[in-house]
Amino acid sequence: MKRILFLAMIQFLVFVSFAQNSEEKMDDKERIALTPYLSQELNFSEQVKKQLVNKMNQILSKNGMAGTRNNRFIITANAVILDEDIITTTTTMYQYKMEVSFYVGDGIDGKLFSNAVFEVKGLGETKADAFVNAIKNVKTSDSKFTTLLNEGKTRIVEYYNSKCDFIIQEAQTLAQQQEFDYAIYKLTGVPDVCKECYDKCMSAVQPIFQQKIDLGGEKLLAEARAIWNAGLDMYAAEQASDILAMINPSSKAYSGAVKLSQESAKRVAEIDKREWNRLLKQEQDAVDLRKAEIKAIRDIGVAYGEHQQPTTYNVRWW
Repeated sequence: MKRILFLAMIQFLVFVSFAQNSEEKMDDKERIALTPYLSQELNFSEQVKKQLVNKMNQILSKNGMAGTRNNRFIITANAVILDEDIITTTTTMYQYKMEVSFYVGDGIDGKLFSNAVFEVKGLGETKADAFVNAIKNVKTSDSKFTTLLNEGKTRIVEYYNSKCDFIIQEAQTLAQQQEFDYAIYKLTGVPDVCKECYDKCMSAVQPIFQQKIDLGGEKLLAEARAIWNAGLDMYAAEQASDILAMINPSSKAYSGAVKLSQESAKRVAEIDKREWNRLLKQEQDAVDLRKAEIKAIRDIGVAYGEHQQPTTYNVRWW
C-alpha cells in the first residue's frame, strides 16, 4: 500500500512540476545559473581582476543567475585600454578610456553564446585606480545585460534539450560504476526551465538515488552486524546502533536494521536486566518521504559540485 501511495505521489509531483514549468517565462532566467570566471592568462593586476569578478557577481545577483563553481556555463570578461590621458594639476591623475566586454557561453566546449561591450572611462591617482574605476562605471542596470543573459539562457536551454538523452545515459553509466554522487550531480544540474529534459532527469535520478541508499544501507548493516556479533554486549549495541541510525528508512536494508536493533535490545535486556532501545530513523508517509528524498538528492548534487576541483575552461572569446 505504501508503495502504491509513493508512486502516486511521484506522478502527482511530476504533474505539478510540468504545470509550473509551463507558466509564463518571466522568471526563467532565475532558474539558470552561471559561474563567473576570469582567465588566468589575462595580464591584469589582482586589484583589477577582483573588480572584474565583483562586477560579474553583481550582474548575476541582480538577475537571479548566481551559481556555484564547476558549472559548465559561464560568464567571463575582458578589458582593453582604448586611450590613456595623464592629467597634471596639483597632482598627477590618470584617465583611461576602456572597452569592457562580457561573454556568456559553454566554458567546457568553448562555445560563445552572447556578448556585450561597454565603453567607459575611469580616473585615478594611479593607473590601477583608473583601471578599476573604469570597470566600476559599467552599470549593471544597462539593458545590454538583459540581452546578454537572455540570449545565453536560450542557448543553454537548447543545449540541455539536445543533450538530454546523452546526459541520462552518462548518469546511468556512472551509477553502474557506483559513482552515484557524480550521476546525481549530472542529472540535478539540468535547470527546471528545460521542461522536458528536467522531468526526464528527475525520473531518472530517483532509481539512482535508490541504488545509492540500498547499497549504502547494506554496507552499514553489515558493519553494524559485525560489530554486534563481535561483542554481544551493551557497548557493542551502542556502537552498532550508531551505525544503524545512518541507514535511510527507504533503503532495502532498513528492515534488517530494525531486526538487528530489536535483537540487540533483547540481548542487552537479558544480560543487563534492563530495557534498552536506540531509535532508528523513522519511516515517513509518502508526502514527507518524497520531500525528504528531493532534498537529499539536491543536497548530494550540490555537495558533489562544491567539493570538486575548479573546472578547467576552454575560453578564447576575445
